[in-house]
Amino acid sequence: MFETIPNMLARQAEALGDRHAIVDGPTTLTFGALSERVDEAARALIAVGISKGDRVAIWAPNVWEWIVCALAIHTVGGVMVPVNTRYKGIEAAYLLDKSAAKALFTVTGFLDVDYVALLRDTDIELPGLAQIIVVRGDAPEGTLSYQEFLDRASEVSETAAKERAATLGPDDLADILFTSGTTGKPKGAMCTHAQNLRVYDQWSSIIGLREGDRYLVVLPFFHSFGYKAGWFSALLRGATIFPEPVFDVNVVLRRIQEDAITMLPGPPALYQSLLLHPDRAQFDISSLRLAVTGAAAIPVELIHRMKDDLGFDTVITAYGLTESCGVVTMCRLDDDAETIATTSGRAIPDVEVRIIDGEGNPAPTNDPGEIVVRGYNVMKGYLDADEETKKAIDADGWLHTGDIGTMDERGNIKITDRLKDMFIVGGFNAYPAEIENTLLQMPGIGEVAVIGVPDERLGEVGMAFVVAAPGQSLVSDAVIAWSRKNMANFKVPRRVEVLDALPRNATGKVVKFELRERVGA
Repeated sequence: MFETIPNMLARQAEALGDRHAIVDGPTTLTFGALSERVDEAARALIAVGISKGDRVAIWAPNVWEWIVCALAIHTVGGVMVPVNTRYKGIEAAYLLDKSAAKALFTVTGFLDVDYVALLRDTDIELPGLAQIIVVRGDAPEGTLSYQEFLDRASEVSETAAKERAATLGPDDLADILFTSGTTGKPKGAMCTHAQNLRVYDQWSSIIGLREGDRYLVVLPFFHSFGYKAGWFSALLRGATIFPEPVFDVNVVLRRIQEDAITMLPGPPALYQSLLLHPDRAQFDISSLRLAVTGAAAIPVELIHRMKDDLGFDTVITAYGLTESCGVVTMCRLDDDAETIATTSGRAIPDVEVRIIDGEGNPAPTNDPGEIVVRGYNVMKGYLDADEETKKAIDADGWLHTGDIGTMDERGNIKITDRLKDMFIVGGFNAYPAEIENTLLQMPGIGEVAVIGVPDERLGEVGMAFVVAAPGQSLVSDAVIAWSRKNMANFKVPRRVEVLDALPRNATGKVVKFELRERVGA
């Protein structure tokens, strides 16, 4: 077992030197070349002043530079902070400020979006952000191009990165992944080198990921599924990473054929898109071997069709959350289609999972209750949020997930309900309190309440009820337009209703069930 992430990379480079680690368009990096690129970027980080424990953010799509930069951050003992590529300037600035990020790797021109401009268009000051490095696209004034950044590596000794990596221990922080919460502000879950290595050694072992697999990573690198279960697990097992920045079913089918892809995880909608594609039969997808899915209810028939029509040998479902390094339970290779489709599997080795009732006692088999988790996969806590950490992790070490589920006699869990207010928009978790907090920054809004309402295409979407500030007036379309400019698309309310007042109870709390009844949600 590897002790730290740079230790893992060094040993994989030694063992698999000339094997392909990453194939990204015209760029192919062997494990040996990847290690060299990481060493160069790590020396450059030291040259620009990154010390052990400093936070460094990445706000970029799935490209090979993302992986090199992340591993370089880990190598110098920095703490990597991924930022959602769908975020707008206000949202990204909050994460950079909260994490006290000292440097940011980003891009300009991805899907016609300039992330540097988005950041600079906000009124949020980031005095601690000393460096912005543009890994792809034009580097605006005041930033470094990726090549200019790499040129700084010559300012330190050739052994500087290795010497820094040698100071790291298994319990040093590796990353902070921000998760939205019902408090309305994202919270940063802190995980260590040892946690990531151990969890994803188990994860990749259970699914059967192996050396030589060809892994198409469509899931975004800013999410634990694309990062930890994605390229990180591929490196652990000696598989080849094929990054894909945007999901396009035609591109995915072509890449499966041309790159002989064997591993393709994703939400159920990804596989449905492949199955429904009218020209699927024209592509050779016989190389497909492994699929991992979850995050939504799955018809049993889909599991059968993934095997029979798409040719997967293995289909596994799993459940996890950011606070658990991304994994809590998994199905196993010998589970039948019904178990895979209707449950999220059972606890990974050396992790405890319980269902508890309202008094905190274990619930009877198949009775619903809150899912709680205890083990090496539970985060160290939320960044600079001791009270929130105490609410999430009790005195006995149990992480309270806030998810409601049942457990059968074999230990398989079913997720039967979600956090009280959360709704899912096209596979993305949306939290009303967070959306409300952002909407209150719009001039003219005095009060706001957001709920999830059914949507035929996306499952659910947000609906906002707004009250104008004194002396102001509001128009629904203007609220939606402002939201599109200042929020990730999945958070944007699709419907807005202007009210004279929000319904409240005796203590002043908004009564959201009345709002749901009002619209039949």
